[in-house]
Amino acid sequence: MLVATGILLSRIAGLVRQRFLGHFLGLGDAADAFNAAFRIPNVLQNLFGEGVLSASFIPVYARLLAEGDEKEATHVAGAVAALLGAITAVLVLVGVLVTPWLIDLIAPGFHGAKRELTIQLVRIFFPGAGLLVMSAWCLGVLNSHRRFFLSYAAPIMWNAAIIAALVAFGGRVGPFPLAVAVAWGAVAGSALQLLVQLPTVLRVLPHFRPVLDATSRNVRTVIRNFGPVFVGRGVVQISGYVDVLLATLLPAGATAGLMTAQTLYMLPVSLFGMSVSAAELPTMSSAVGDATEVASYLRLRLDAGLRRIAFLVVPSAVAFLALGDVLVGALYQTGRFTRADSVYVWGILGGAGVGLLASTMGRLYSSAYYALHDTRTPLRFAVVRVVLTTGLGYLFAIPLPPLLGLDPRWGAAGLTASAGVAAWVEFTLLRLTLNRRIGRTGVPGTFVATLWFAAALGAAAAWGVKLALGVAHPIGLAVAALAPFGLVYFGVTSAFGIAEARTIVRAVLRARR
Repeated sequence: MLVATGILLSRIAGLVRQRFLGHFLGLGDAADAFNAAFRIPNVLQNLFGEGVLSASFIPVYARLLAEGDEKEATHVAGAVAALLGAITAVLVLVGVLVTPWLIDLIAPGFHGAKRELTIQLVRIFFPGAGLLVMSAWCLGVLNSHRRFFLSYAAPIMWNAAIIAALVAFGGRVGPFPLAVAVAWGAVAGSALQLLVQLPTVLRVLPHFRPVLDATSRNVRTVIRNFGPVFVGRGVVQISGYVDVLLATLLPAGATAGLMTAQTLYMLPVSLFGMSVSAAELPTMSSAVGDATEVASYLRLRLDAGLRRIAFLVVPSAVAFLALGDVLVGALYQTGRFTRADSVYVWGILGGAGVGLLASTMGRLYSSAYYALHDTRTPLRFAVVRVVLTTGLGYLFAIPLPPLLGLDPRWGAAGLTASAGVAAWVEFTLLRLTLNRRIGRTGVPGTFVATLWFAAALGAAAAWGVKLALGVAHPIGLAVAALAPFGLVYFGVTSAFGIAEARTIVRAVLRARR
């Protein structure tokens, strides 16, 4: 709950940030450049940040805490911080120097002033990404000490700094200078995100001292686990950059539209997938006993977590597919962001909904492997996912829309749909392999079918309201349509005896009393 609350607050701040970006930049060239530029240095955060540290650092650090060896745990934390800081500093410098060549590789469709702006923005973003890597180290320490809220709420500071830059300069300069000002705001926000966590980190690590040590047994274990996860995150990053590359080959607005849709798509992934996975990883990593006892404990944690994820993600996927224009309009339809833009992003969001459930449940399965100190199996399946995403992404984005008689810009929806198909393949491989290792896991088919049925009925009710209201203010329409969607979903699942629904309904009724 603490992870989800922190993520919810930070994601709300992210949605507000994206709304301001849409208001001032729309889906034009400056927005394309800004979104493409941020993806390039962001590779540092993704390769060395939260996901990799969660897989390599937290299992070792949490086990040492569980064994009561706080001295060694503090030493490991200091060594990881020092190594991470040194590597990140070198990569930031190299990244700034080679930016023009990176642009040629990642955004070959950008030319002239748009390309020059993207180069300038990337060079500004790189130092901020380095600060976010160290912020992710803070998250790893705090999570292991069960201090979940602060680390996941800290990105509010990053979003707030960007919003402040937009408000300060949005009405005074044109789109290109505004993008530069906002990039500097993002760097300031990265520093704030790190600084807000440091006092608590130093309290849980009273004898903390950074030290360059790669020789001690536990530090070597972290490094050994780090390698496969680093490579796995690397191939996933390649997939993400292939998406950006393909989007730059589509008509103007495709890159910004893709990034806008991903902001919404990542909300349930973070709230319901990441929150459960992040909370479960240190708990699963602390399991003790023989192989049979550990396997039984992991099955128990996995099945409970999968039920929670499915209960909340299934209606999210249905909402993306059936009511995406309502969601996008309520959040972003203002200023330069028009109704036509809302419909366009809905198409991209609907494609993302195809693999939403697989992506979120796959995160929890990966955490189970990491708790078993197995980082190689998720790596192999991540490679499979990337190969599928790349091949299908090109097919769905470039040749398929014209063959179907669609505007080429709808290729962005093909990118997200192809990623969804690949996510289901990866999830299936993760589940089957882990089941052979620890025994049968997963949620019953009847449970999932009930959730889809209830969500479909809720979507039908929402569509009835949408058709009855016709043209309405985007926010008012969202409130009017989404309320019956949620009521029908919780009502039907409660009637079918779904425990998760009844728990939430009882909590709401108690709060009202």
